[in-house]
Amino acid sequence: MLPSLEMQRPVLEFCSMDFPVLDSSLHIGEALDLIRKQGVREKIIYFYVTGEDGVLEGVLPTRRLLTEPLEMPLRDCMIRRVVAIPTKATLLEACELFVLHKFLAFPVVDERRRIRGVLDVGVFTEEVLDFAEHERMDDLFQTLGVRSSEIRSASSSRAFVLRFPWLLSTILGGTACALLAGAFSETLEKQILLAFFLTLVLGLGESVSAQSIAVTLQAMHKSKPTLLWMIGAVRKEFVTSVLLGGACGGLVGMIVYTWKHDWLAALSIGGSVFLSTISACLLGVLIPAISRVLKLDPKIAAGPLTLAIADICTLSCYFGLAKMLYAILA
Repeated sequence: MLPSLEMQRPVLEFCSMDFPVLDSSLHIGEALDLIRKQGVREKIIYFYVTGEDGVLEGVLPTRRLLTEPLEMPLRDCMIRRVVAIPTKATLLEACELFVLHKFLAFPVVDERRRIRGVLDVGVFTEEVLDFAEHERMDDLFQTLGVRSSEIRSASSSRAFVLRFPWLLSTILGGTACALLAGAFSETLEKQILLAFFLTLVLGLGESVSAQSIAVTLQAMHKSKPTLLWMIGAVRKEFVTSVLLGGACGGLVGMIVYTWKHDWLAALSIGGSVFLSTISACLLGVLIPAISRVLKLDPKIAAGPLTLAIADICTLSCYFGLAKMLYAILA
């Protein structure tokens, strides 16, 4: 929904001043002739009927104007009970009327019932969509470890303080991956083919993990992450990860075998993709949920941290499985 301060603004600020007004003394035919001469704006929902001094007397829906006999007076076919918004009302009060009456537009009138503008339901849909877009952008930035609202207004030094701590998780994760690769240097030297697919395997792990984070954060918007919820989410994500891992692992294995005709390398690389996809999916569920339990903002904590841990798990699966398979089957 819209911010509370926005909803407290006067309704007149959002009104359209281009609205059709018909005199109550006219007949349907005369009214149609007048509309043809004066022209109307593109979107007309209701025609408002006024009497002396511009006082609102009724409203005439477009369908009724087009279907009633031409000789019928407007007074006889207009709707006299008109729900109007007072000029002193706020946008929030106007919104309540739209929800209550389900109309597409309301006239805004002063103390003497003279029309001062028309409020269209499109005002709310446009404002809500604009705010929803802002929320989506803020969610995107937060999964990267920053808040867009804070960064925009921050000085250079403040922006550094906000962003650098979360980048440390990436630095530490990358360092851990380098040390891990060093520990398996002998395996890498014997099977240089593993180096060719290292970027692909890491990229797949991060992509799957990012997808799981997005799904989990969206789910936590609607429900509190209890233990029962977490068990259900992990179970569902595990099944999904097995399917994703099987598809990605099988495809990558086929690519390796087609290229190098090495079934052991295909089994090793494809199998590591399968295992790393499962671990990345589960991390994408567990870390945001645990962050919420620990009173941390899951959007900020989950992004960099999950991706760093996913990289470490991916490399562990990649090199560990290769070393084991080559030791047993080579």
